[in-house]
Amino acid sequence: MHGTPRRPATPAQALAAMDHLIAAHLIGQQELARRLGLTVTDLTCFAFVLEAGDDLLTAGDLAARAHVTTGAVTGILNRLERAGYVTRRPDPADRRRVRVAAVPEAVTRVEAVYAGHHKRLTALFSAYSPQELAIITDWLTRTTDLAHEYLEKLNRNDPAEEC
Repeated sequence: MHGTPRRPATPAQALAAMDHLIAAHLIGQQELARRLGLTVTDLTCFAFVLEAGDDLLTAGDLAARAHVTTGAVTGILNRLERAGYVTRRPDPADRRRVRVAAVPEAVTRVEAVYAGHHKRLTALFSAYSPQELAIITDWLTRTTDLAHEYLEKLNRNDPAEEC
């Protein structure tokens, strides 16, 4: 497909549409996490473990990605391990650290819960041209970077700094 003509939109309309997307996905993530017996933060950290693949993450890696303390990550990993989602493995390069690996059966369970939604999103993306997908991907990447900057500002809790 070579793209579909679309009506022009204003920045305010785009921001409103983004707010609606975020709200829908937050509510969806809460429901999916509930169905899997997890919290949203636990599910997010599990997603980071999945994304890392064979390059296993440390607790510190997870803390940085989730914007939480290493102490909070310990609790998250304890819950994920008790629920059968992850295992901890010794770091071969540093015996004081552990690496986090996904349990294959848990990966299968989570993928099954997301399969329908990912299929529908893939169909939606196929309605866009490669050039449009490049713009969408760029926008999503840059918006994610802005969100991380925002989280860092919030975590600094500096009243003089505009969030």
